[in-house]
This record gives sequence, C-alpha cells and structure tokens, in this order.
Amino acid sequence: MRFRKRRGPAVSLALASHPLPTIAMTGGLTAAAALSGRPLRECALVAVTVLAGQLTVGWMNDLVDRGRDRQVGRQDKPVAMGWIDPGTVAFAIAVATLAVIPLSVANGTEAGIAHLGAVASAWLYNLWFQKSWLSWLPYAVSFGLLPAFLSYGGWGGGSHGSPPTIQMTVLAALLGIGIHVLNVLPDLVEDRETGVRHLPLRIALRTGAPRLLYAASAYTLLVAAGIVWTALTVGLRQ
Repeated sequence: MRFRKRRGPAVSLALASHPLPTIAMTGGLTAAAALSGRPLRECALVAVTVLAGQLTVGWMNDLVDRGRDRQVGRQDKPVAMGWIDPGTVAFAIAVATLAVIPLSVANGTEAGIAHLGAVASAWLYNLWFQKSWLSWLPYAVSFGLLPAFLSYGGWGGGSHGSPPTIQMTVLAALLGIGIHVLNVLPDLVEDRETGVRHLPLRIALRTGAPRLLYAASAYTLLVAAGIVWTALTVGLRQ
C-alpha cells in the first residue's frame, strides 16, 4: 500500500504500527482465547495486551528501518517519509511498553512472562536478527510462546491455567516461521538493495521468489490446519 499524501501525527502513528499484522495478531489471539472458553473480560484483556505489544513491535520496526526505507524510497513508511518525528515514535514505544508490562502480568504471572518474552523476541528481530540467516528464530520463539500465554492466562496476577500441550507449542513455532517468510517476501528487492540477508532472501536467491511463495504458502496453510486439528483433538492445555 502506497500513501502519496502527507498524514498527520495520529494517522502516521497508526500507519507506522504495521496495522494489518497488528490487527491480525490481536484478532487471532482474542478469537483463540474465546474459543478456548475464556470469559468475555479475559478475552478483552487478551485483546488489549496483544494490541499494546504489537504496537511496540510495529513502531520499533519502522523506527529502526527508517534509514533503509528512505534509501529505497519507501512511500508507505511514515517515519522514513518524514511525516512524523522519530522522537515521537520513540516516545510512543515507551508509553506502549509501560502499558504492556502491567497488562501482561494482569493475565497471570506465567502468561505475562510468556507474552513479554514473545514481545522481547520480536524486538530482537527488529534490532538484529532480521539482517541474518537466523531471522526465522525470533518468529519461532515469539509464536511458540503464544500458546503458553493463552493456556496460563486468567484474570489478575498469580498462577492460572496449566502448561500448553507440546504439540500446540511446536506447531505455533512452525507457524511463526511460515509467517516470517510470507511477511518479508514483498520486500525482497528492497532488502537485497540495502544489504539485508535474512533467510528467506537467501533461499529466494537460489529458488526464485515465486517458488518460495508457493512453498511458504502451502507450508503455512498445512501448519495452520495442523493447529486447528490439534486444538480439536489434543487441545491447548495439558
């Protein structure tokens, strides 16, 4: 999506948050909480917690990558386009971080630790891993921690729930790898021009981007189907 017209600070902040992935993650985890039988107030808490975490991840990505985005002329990046000051985005990250910590703990101690670990892993991707062949690792870690966030989740501090099943944890981590590949595929040309050498780019240079797209799509759909089957048969919690 390209934006030709300059936007105000509020709209620029929203666009810099990577709104589509943020909405998808928030909606998906909230729906998963509801399907697991969590009451409405806990589902609402899950939604707010995940939203706050995703906002920090999206904003940090645009802030860290603003130099590379400017280099390749990205017109869908408000920070790189100069529509919003980087200091404003950094302040927004700080505010969201101060919110996500108590929100995470409000889901329960173990659930809070799992969610904060997932967010921290995503930050590490933005700060370093996205440039290396280990780019898949933070995605696997972040997604792999999400079943624990849901299975241990409750209302208020303390211990709730029980550990997630091993099957669900492994499948969630595998799903994260597929999401990573699909997420970076549209930017392969720009990443190559700016010296980024994450794993999907290395594979695409050998196989071609179309083949990688087909393979990643089939892989992700297969893993997603496995998650649905596991949820219906084995379940989320041990």
